[in-house]
Amino acid sequence: MAGHSKFKNIMHRKGRADAVRSKLFSKLSREITVAAKSGMPDPAMNSRLRLAVANAKAESMPKDNIDRAIKKASGADAEAYEEIRYEGFGPGGVGLIVEALTDNRNRAAANVRAIFSKNGGNLGETGSVSFMFDRVGQIVYPASVGSEDKIMEAAIEAGAEDVESDEDTHTIYTAFEDLSDVAQTLEAALGEPKSTAIAWRPKTLTPVEGEPVATLMKLIDALEDDDDVQNVYGNYDISDEDLETYAG
Repeated sequence: MAGHSKFKNIMHRKGRADAVRSKLFSKLSREITVAAKSGMPDPAMNSRLRLAVANAKAESMPKDNIDRAIKKASGADAEAYEEIRYEGFGPGGVGLIVEALTDNRNRAAANVRAIFSKNGGNLGETGSVSFMFDRVGQIVYPASVGSEDKIMEAAIEAGAEDVESDEDTHTIYTAFEDLSDVAQTLEAALGEPKSTAIAWRPKTLTPVEGEPVATLMKLIDALEDDDDVQNVYGNYDISDEDLETYAG
């Protein structure tokens, strides 16, 4: 297991997205509704719903909103959301995976394709990018929870596979199937995490420098702002300096 201090390539500047509160709550609500519809409407009996509710609480989403999203799944007028994964390439040959939850497959596909083409990218076939990533469990804690050594020790004890820390967060990775067990063990040791999710983690990183950074960030921002898009993952490696200069 290895810890790294400069890793900002998975979840692109979540602070920017999280600042758009109503949009964030809308995406969290949609995930809760889909999770509740996919199994039991009780978080204790439905691991996906349990994760969705925990993530909503971590973002201070009101309990009424959470309850409403769960009830919506059993309503007669509940939208039939479809989970779709898009794969494509951004400036500099960066691989991007876009996860969507939509009630209109044609609209979502058209919007995602247009966003790629308008921002220096192109949409690929299913499988054209995902082979460059691993499907993993991802647990994020704020840096204030403890030192890198403390988090590393807790992660090893819990059976995690890797830890990456920067000045803001500690990100703990687990095998896909171990996420629930590792998350429970870590919560007992460190408290509630900021987020727990199944994520796409790149096997190798693609360096991006200079002007293409601005185009790539514009593409990712546009994807994240689309109502149907839930998550965007990329295998880009950008220095803090270039991120500040070209994506500020």
